Amino acid sequence: MPNPFITQFQQLPNTIPIFPLAGAIVMPGAQLPLNIFEPRYINMIEDAMASHHLIGMVQPLEQPENSKHEVFNTGCSGRISYYNETPDGRIEIILTGVCRFDIGEELKTTRGYRLITPLWSRFESDYDPTSTALLKERKQIELTLERYLLANDLQTDTEQLKQLPTDLLVNVLTTALPLPHEDKQSMVETVDIAERLQMLVAKLDLSSYPPNSDLKH
Repeated sequence: MPNPFITQFQQLPNTIPIFPLAGAIVMPGAQLPLNIFEPRYINMIEDAMASHHLIGMVQPLEQPENSKHEVFNTGCSGRISYYNETPDGRIEIILTGVCRFDIGEELKTTRGYRLITPLWSRFESDYDPTSTALLKERKQIELTLERYLLANDLQTDTEQLKQLPTDLLVNVLTTALPLPHEDKQSMVETVDIAERLQMLVAKLDLSSYPPNSDLKH
């Protein structure tokens, strides 16, 4: 059943604030916990809570002089689905991923954070899961994930993950696993779910063997 609190594609806003944070992405349907403490980002969260509850997660560029935005041009919006104020002045939130976007224009703001016009059209398929077409690949990613977790001494509830639709499984793993920043970004930018699944399998497979291993593909 669709989440009744998630903004429908036709109702996505014309402007959203962006939160540049290296290594922190959120994909549609996945969740990302964040700890907010800088005054400008507290302003951002308060303003989002007073309007559409959406913020955009983007990663900063390593060489920002080559871009007018100093961040990658593609990110993903998340809805603030949990909000908690702490006694020491922080805000704890959980974002639930909604829809990816390309950055259009950056707008001026007096609140300290960055505001952009998101271009949603390339990612309308984020609202149209295609899990039923990925039955063959499903087993492949489950086996690769088990090998990756064992090789990297990581633990997760694999039985719970197996209950997820394939598209959501790919999005959750892309969001949660400690993959290199550039690998996460490449999957944020890739529209097709089948292509993202194969990319994720390849990246997990590459990280499942010691360097120089003869088993490494």
